[in-house]
Amino acid sequence: MVPLDKLNEITQRFEYLEAKMAEGGGDIARLGREYAELRPVVEEIRAYRQLLDDLEGAEAMLDDPEMRELAREEMEALEARKPELEANLQLALLPKDEADNRSVILEIRPGTGGEEAALFAGDLLRMYQRHAEMKGWSFEIIEMSQTELGGIKELVAHVKGDGVFARMKFESGVHRVQRVPETESGGRIHTSAATVAVLPEAEDVDIQIDPNALRIDTMRASGAGGQHVNTTDSAVRITHLPTGIVVTSSEKSQHRNREIAMQVLKTRLFDMERQKAHDARSSARAAMVGSGDRSERIRTYNFPQGRMTDHRIGLTLYKLDQIMGGDLDEITDALTADAQATLLAEMEG
Repeated sequence: MVPLDKLNEITQRFEYLEAKMAEGGGDIARLGREYAELRPVVEEIRAYRQLLDDLEGAEAMLDDPEMRELAREEMEALEARKPELEANLQLALLPKDEADNRSVILEIRPGTGGEEAALFAGDLLRMYQRHAEMKGWSFEIIEMSQTELGGIKELVAHVKGDGVFARMKFESGVHRVQRVPETESGGRIHTSAATVAVLPEAEDVDIQIDPNALRIDTMRASGAGGQHVNTTDSAVRITHLPTGIVVTSSEKSQHRNREIAMQVLKTRLFDMERQKAHDARSSARAAMVGSGDRSERIRTYNFPQGRMTDHRIGLTLYKLDQIMGGDLDEITDALTADAQATLLAEMEG
């Protein structure tokens, strides 16, 4: 049963925000964010309330002999719709991750498998670039180092858009590939891996950094070679002394590099705080999909069979070409549904 007093509180809060925004007072950006988050919840509440009112009205007509049959039919139809509306409302009321609406910092690194792992890391980069393009997000490479064969040694990118973290957070973990490498002459299938980290972008209010806790170095930027090498000392490396975190940015503008590197540093520190909070919560939640454990093997891409398997939910799809082409929605939707089912079970338990 959905608690009606809680529904009243949410509706009152929504109406208060609506009035406050109409007045133009307070922090409009903050009010607007909360208003946007509550709006779909309130729409579900109003639909559910309307159904209850209609049920009450139909029940009242049962006393009228001429309307009784019509009232019974209407009540049957309304009762049939009730479970669906209750389920929608329960999903809308699930606790939201406050970071879901944020942009992300994406990090990709090769794991076991040498050069083939680096080439696979490059394939993952292109998969995410295409996915971002499909979604209308912007994808900006912040830092990238490559191998001689075009593989990725390390990749840091900024993926910007509404709700990026909600859709990409399930990508964090170890991605395993099974295929015949380009570097293999014998035609044997090799297994290698790459790690992906998806970090919600930090906002200024999340992390305050003491300038004395930083060592900032400038250095000559390295490029792909030839005319692409930046010959000025514009690259910036920032070391956060308390944690030992090191971030670099190699754009042409030193000022821009400092901004980018600071944003990545804040995001990594914010992620550390989120991980600490996650670890401190009950162990029952540790098994939840999207827990952020980046040492966990989450997915296997088997090229000879054209198969992708997500091990967290046992999902297997034989559409590897489309997936590597950026079509990740079916996987993300299934993982989101599974995470919601876990939350619902915890709330009911």
